[in-house]
Amino acid sequence: MLNLIEEFTRRCPAIRIDRRLRSVDVIDVLSGQFILRGDPEHIRSNNGPEFVAKVVREWIAAIGARPAYIVPGSPWENSYYESLNGNLRDELLNGEIFYSFAEAKIVIERWRWRQHYNTKRPHSSLGYRLPGPEVISWLAYSTGNPSPATPAVAPGPVMH
Repeated sequence: MLNLIEEFTRRCPAIRIDRRLRSVDVIDVLSGQFILRGDPEHIRSNNGPEFVAKVVREWIAAIGARPAYIVPGSPWENSYYESLNGNLRDELLNGEIFYSFAEAKIVIERWRWRQHYNTKRPHSSLGYRLPGPEVISWLAYSTGNPSPATPAVAPGPVMH
């Protein structure tokens, strides 16, 4: 699984599930999110081979972002990601038996999008508020017409 976390909102906008993840998969997930939300200043990642591949480093540099790699053995540098992984494991994976790869993709995506992490689970770092309503309420209640720079919110998850 390739889990993507927005550090500002603590949301998980994407989880890519595949039998093997390569550098092109990382670029595919990130480029889809950048189209929706804009290019970030930094991309924090671990030092897995799919992230340190030359093609990924060149792509990150081409879009103008800077890499912020995590030192191996330093989970405190990536606390949001570690929190997501722990909650995914405790709240979903430890209690499920997947009978097919397709079932795993659907159940995990459902947990991520509708069921739990982004909408129902309070985050202690946000004062035990939900991450979803904060972002949605800003878009729904902003005054005036949205500017062209305002990202469009997808109506639901998209399975690739």
